[in-house]
Amino acid sequence: MKFLDLCKVYIRSGSGGGGAVSFRREKFIEYGGPDGGDGGGGGSVWAEAVDGLNTLIDFRYQQHFFAENGRPGMGQQRTGKTGDDIVLKVPVGTEILDEDEETVIADLATLGDRVELARGGNGGWGNLHFKTSTNQAPRRANPGQPGVERTLWLRLKLIADAGLLGLPNAGKSTFLAATSNARPKIADYPFTTLHPNLGVVGVDNAEFVIADIPGLIAGAHEGRGIGDRFLGHVERCSVLLHLVDGTSETIAEDYQTIIGELEAYGGHLADKPRVTALNKIDALDDDQQAEAMAELQEACGGPVLAMSGVARHGVTEVLRALKAEIAEDRLRQLPVEDEEPWHP
Repeated sequence: MKFLDLCKVYIRSGSGGGGAVSFRREKFIEYGGPDGGDGGGGGSVWAEAVDGLNTLIDFRYQQHFFAENGRPGMGQQRTGKTGDDIVLKVPVGTEILDEDEETVIADLATLGDRVELARGGNGGWGNLHFKTSTNQAPRRANPGQPGVERTLWLRLKLIADAGLLGLPNAGKSTFLAATSNARPKIADYPFTTLHPNLGVVGVDNAEFVIADIPGLIAGAHEGRGIGDRFLGHVERCSVLLHLVDGTSETIAEDYQTIIGELEAYGGHLADKPRVTALNKIDALDDDQQAEAMAELQEACGGPVLAMSGVARHGVTEVLRALKAEIAEDRLRQLPVEDEEPWHP
C-alpha cells in the first residue's frame, strides 16, 4: 500500500429543504387553513478517527465529499426528510487543516475522535409557522439554508512511542528490522527509506512502537533532499533515538547537522528526550571505537550508547534506554512466562 500523509479534500454540507406553501382543502371541511410542512435539514460532514488505517491513500482517489440535501416540506404538515450525513474515516493521528495549510481545525489523536467539519443547513419553515390571528392564510414560506463548502487539508502524523533520527545510511532501517518484524528497504545508498515505517519492538516484557523516517541532511528545513516534511511523524513520540554512523569521518559534524535541523524545524521537537547511539561498531576495532565514542560524547555533552544493528550488539541496552523514557501507560505489557512449563 502506498503511503500518503498529506492530501487536499473538498467538502460541502447539504442544503436545507424549503418550506411548503399549502392549504388544507377537504370535502365537507369548512375551515381549511395553512398546512405547509417544514423542509428537512441538510446533512453534515464529519471526520472520525478509525482503527485499521495508517495512510491517507483513500483520499487520493476521492477528494470530493458532498452531504445529502434536505428534502422540501409538503402539504398536510409533512416535514421533509433530513439529508444523510457523510463521514470521512481517517487514521488515528490525523490533523485537519484549513485551506491555508497552517490553521489546525482538529487533531484526531485518539481512536474514536469525531469532529464536525461542515454543518448542514436548516430546513425552511412552511406557511403553517406564519399563521397568526391577523394573518390566517399566509402565503409565504422560508427557503432552506445553503450548505457550507470548504477546502481542507488532511495531514497524518503517525502515532509512535519512539522515533529514529539520523543522516541517510546511519542504520535506522537496519535497527528497525533487527528489533521488530518490520521489513523496511535496506541498501547501501542514501535515501533508501522514502516513506515512514512503523515497527513494534519488545524488551523486558513490554512493547512499544518505533517510527523510522527518511534521513535528514544539512538544509533539509529549506527543502534539500527529501526535506523535513516527515519530521511531523515523530512529533508525538515520547523519545527520539539519534543514530550516528560510527564509520563516518565527521562524527561530531553529523551529530550537529541533525540537531540543527531539529531546531530549525521548530516546535518542541528539539526539546524531546533523546537517546544518542553510535552505530556500526562492528566495523570498528577497539581503538577506533574508543576514539569515535569520545568524539560523539564531546559533541552531545552526554552519555552515548554503542551498538550494531547488523550484529545486534548493544541493541537491548538501546531499547531499554528508550523504554525508560516512555510513560508506563503508553507501554503494552506482555504476560510473564512461567519458568517451569505446566504439565497435566
